[in-house]
Amino acid sequence: METAFAEIILPLAVKGTFTYIVPAELVDKVSPGCRVVVQFGNKKLYSGIVFSVSGTSVEEGSFKQIIDLLDDKPLVSEIQLKYWKWIADYYMCSLGEVMKAALPSALSIESETLLKVNPDFNGYSSLEKKSLQILNLIENKTCVSLKDLPPRIENRNTIKIVNELISGNIIQAGESFENKYQPRTETYVILSRRYTEHELNEMLDRLAAAPRQSGLLTTYLELINYSTGSDLFPVKKSLLLKKSSAPGSSLSVMVKKGIFCIVDLEVDRGGEKNRIKASLNTLSEAQKKAFDSIVEQFRKSETILLHGITSSGKTEIYIHLIDQYLKKGKQVLYLLPEITLTTQIISRLEKYFGPDIVVFHSRVNDSERAEIWRKVAGNNSNQKAKLFVGARSAVFLPFCNLGLVIVDEEHDGSYKQQDPAPRYNARDTAIVLAGLCGAKTLLGSATPSIESYHNCMTGKYLIEELMERFGDAVLPVIRTANVREATRKKRMVSHFTPELMYVVDKALKEKKQVILFQNRRGFSPYIECLDCGWIPECKRCSVKLTYHKGSNKLVCHYCGYKETPPAVCPQCKSHEIVTRGFGTEKIEDEVRIVFPDVRVARLDYDTAKSKSSLNRILSQFENGQTDILVGTQMISKGLDFDNLAVVGVLNADYMLNFPDFRSWEKSFQLLEQVSGRAGRKLTEGEVIIQTSDPEHPVIRMVINHDYRSMYESQLTDRREFGYPPFTRIIRINIRHREWDILNTFSGKLGTMLKEIFGNRVLGPEAPVITRIHSWHIKTILIKIEKERSLSAAKGKILNAIETVEKMKGAGSLKISVDVDPY
Repeated sequence: METAFAEIILPLAVKGTFTYIVPAELVDKVSPGCRVVVQFGNKKLYSGIVFSVSGTSVEEGSFKQIIDLLDDKPLVSEIQLKYWKWIADYYMCSLGEVMKAALPSALSIESETLLKVNPDFNGYSSLEKKSLQILNLIENKTCVSLKDLPPRIENRNTIKIVNELISGNIIQAGESFENKYQPRTETYVILSRRYTEHELNEMLDRLAAAPRQSGLLTTYLELINYSTGSDLFPVKKSLLLKKSSAPGSSLSVMVKKGIFCIVDLEVDRGGEKNRIKASLNTLSEAQKKAFDSIVEQFRKSETILLHGITSSGKTEIYIHLIDQYLKKGKQVLYLLPEITLTTQIISRLEKYFGPDIVVFHSRVNDSERAEIWRKVAGNNSNQKAKLFVGARSAVFLPFCNLGLVIVDEEHDGSYKQQDPAPRYNARDTAIVLAGLCGAKTLLGSATPSIESYHNCMTGKYLIEELMERFGDAVLPVIRTANVREATRKKRMVSHFTPELMYVVDKALKEKKQVILFQNRRGFSPYIECLDCGWIPECKRCSVKLTYHKGSNKLVCHYCGYKETPPAVCPQCKSHEIVTRGFGTEKIEDEVRIVFPDVRVARLDYDTAKSKSSLNRILSQFENGQTDILVGTQMISKGLDFDNLAVVGVLNADYMLNFPDFRSWEKSFQLLEQVSGRAGRKLTEGEVIIQTSDPEHPVIRMVINHDYRSMYESQLTDRREFGYPPFTRIIRINIRHREWDILNTFSGKLGTMLKEIFGNRVLGPEAPVITRIHSWHIKTILIKIEKERSLSAAKGKILNAIETVEKMKGAGSLKISVDVDPY
């Protein structure tokens, strides 16, 4: 008989889709992009996404039926499904892994999904019996997983009921309920209705005898810039009372008179968004020229690179482009490499675009993610959000009318997802997304990646350059300080050279601010016994433990293992245990000793674990409450401080000598970016780079702000040794808990791949860190020339991996593939 079959994507790391029978009653309702409930295996239930539907004459006995349909209309668009498929194929992962990364967990419920009743819900009397049964079961255990609930409640599937309760915000779903989102509300005041100018004048005359009430009305009208016929906006109650200097009792009287209404509104966790939008700034002559050129070049090319030096005003050009596309009714995606950048950028964008902005990144929890997802998809016609600002995960949002994608700091390594799969690069996937949506892409950077710049030089992208700083700002003066010579002459003060000490002291006397950059967190990279040389290592990883003075712990930065530093060496029983090297925590300590009267703060992963702590550190420095800010590379990314005069790079040698084919490129980018924080306004900035090799080619290029020389020198080396952009690299990581077994099977896989690809295969070799989380690691690198078929090469690689995985004894072997692993 003719039966409808659906190919379903399930959130599993298993290649391909899964075939299910579409029940007769759902044939007209099930379509690609809808969520359905299916059974996988003997007991597990999943909500999957329909990838395709077809009618085929086959035996039905070998297939299970779809249990239920969760959506009246597709949750995932056809464009998204194509996009997911491209990501799965290009990055050599499963569609299920892409689905798991893309969908908020609240929209992808399964047997293990945790459920909890919303503590703010009190409408039990309005629920039907079946929903009440579910709520009672969840409440009795406080928080349960879906698998703990009965599969059916009076002939209705449990997942169907749970989905309805989640949609109504009656229960909450997620992987965990730590820091669970609760909507934040604030009290607002709004006029009871629109009034004509004549009516307002009459009202003010009547209130003449009550000056505080009259002041409240006048202040409200000023705050919303009210004119006859204009829209009414609610004003925060606390702001209105503060600005008018009126007591709450006066406001209560006006509410009773029917002049004002009091409303409680949900507010953004990042703060109230401006409802009154400011006019855009006028572009400088150089900015206007670049803007006009970009608009014109978009007629010829889908992708443009804006190469603008630090403080050239790239963001202002972005703002004008955003405004242009929003006026066309289009959606705009503005990508930033890390949320460190969002604080300043968001406040700047809100000034111009107000409530049109939605922020999306990894620290947004499950409930907010689901809410944002629906806003982007346009499921709610009342939602006005059109501008979406986020980190790399924002590329999975379900855009329905995307017109422009901006990838700021496009060179940044944070755009690359490491683990788990899909191991995508948000910059590259954003370009593909824009292409599928018919949108344009603008890449921006002061130090473009060699791959993007090469794409411009070969005509794949177009380029626009902005080579002067905005206004009267000039590029900072960059000098080196020879650490080796200063140490030999015993002129070092702690970890500071005389040159750095001089400019810091001078800046502080002039009431200017200082940034000290050290790309290593913690107090000390390791501790060591002076007598026998013992150094503590992680019990699960092949790395030295980093000493953190604040918590008095030795910490592994790979797996999180912690232990208390020993007072006595466990090998020789000596008490002579000392710290070696220095991280940001130690620099912060030393600064307080060397400059006892200054205000010091530290910005790294340890101090900025929460959004509020990150915002506090940055706002205090921006407001002049901090004199010296010590930080890792978090401080190098797009931050703008008016009073910053000095940047000190405490150790440039570690970056330059790291064993990676991109170490010179990354070092140039990081040094140029962190240097670019100095002297961004009228203050001329100074940068001191401490190094043991002042004549290093990369340091000389940074001093001269010579990106082109760096690009050309690296291009020559990469052409000779076969590295990107002349090849594509695929890295295979093989892991096992037993070193001997790992050696055996990695060797077999390496042999098979060398038979196919010859000397294009490097390895298997042990990486710099050979063991993480008790798993031993070996890697294989495969270089594929641009001229060769990448898809054919991937197919051969996957076949070889599958062959090894099926070998006897390979059951516990873990093999992962990373395409473009840089």
